[in-house]
Amino acid sequence: MNKQLELQAATFDFSGNYLCLDFTNTLQDRSTTTPRELMNSYDDLVLWGQEAGILSEGEATQLYAQAKRQPEQAEHVRQQAITLREALFRIFYALLHDAPPQEGDLATLNMMLARAMAKARIHSNGAGFAWDWSSDAIELEQIYWPIARSAAELLTAEELESVRVCAAEDCRWLFLDTSKNHSRRWCDMKGCGNRAKARKHYKKVQA
Repeated sequence: MNKQLELQAATFDFSGNYLCLDFTNTLQDRSTTTPRELMNSYDDLVLWGQEAGILSEGEATQLYAQAKRQPEQAEHVRQQAITLREALFRIFYALLHDAPPQEGDLATLNMMLARAMAKARIHSNGAGFAWDWSSDAIELEQIYWPIARSAAELLTAEELESVRVCAAEDCRWLFLDTSKNHSRRWCDMKGCGNRAKARKHYKKVQA
């Protein structure tokens, strides 16, 4: 399948308003008995990275090719990324409920953050300075480096207080509430919000 065509179709949702939160939302219907995994292959990770804006088309092309040459390693990295995703979800979800994160989840984040920061650097972009990666060669693991750094940045920022979980019981997606009065309840008003309104209207009619 043509990856460029897939990218144009906008496969993934980015209503989380923060990179690491968007990544935790790559598992749909999380709290149901039949959650739907969106990261079923390394190619899915790369496509998500393109849509998230953390991979250029050239980098994605190289990663697709490398994953094809090293399928076992690519699958290992996919599993690492999912392990990171689930650890991040549990960390933020615990904080939302005023509970301390599990030490194992923090250890997972710190382990992957250490790998990422070992490759991180600051470079001048003409107008100022920006983060970049020092690795000259494409590495399969680089897909989760920005995600781990994003999580570390959010956990140590004032915006952490604005992290919310979707009010829909069958969703549990995380998002950063950037609304003026901090009253956002749904990951997406067009999806969970509208369904909740429809259920409320149905109950009212039935009553």
